[in-house]
Amino acid sequence: MLQIILSIILIITLIFSISVVIQKRKKASITGIKSILTSICLYLIAVTNLLAYWFDFMGLLNWSITVILLILGAYFTKYMPVPDR
Repeated sequence: MLQIILSIILIITLIFSISVVIQKRKKASITGIKSILTSICLYLIAVTNLLAYWFDFMGLLNWSITVILLILGAYFTKYMPVPDR
């Protein structure tokens, strides 16, 4: 029962977080796909691990996908816009 509750909380949090990122990008008038690739990679890590948990797929392949997405997310931070202060 606890696993179902935690999965539902994660899904709700992901949906809320994605909507906040989209609103902030619109407010800052940021366009383009390169600047959001870091966020996409980090969201895919959460989705991959959730699916691996649901389908009992917690193995080497899941860890490899997670590490690759984390490295890609770190690489794509160079495309994120620098805030003006």
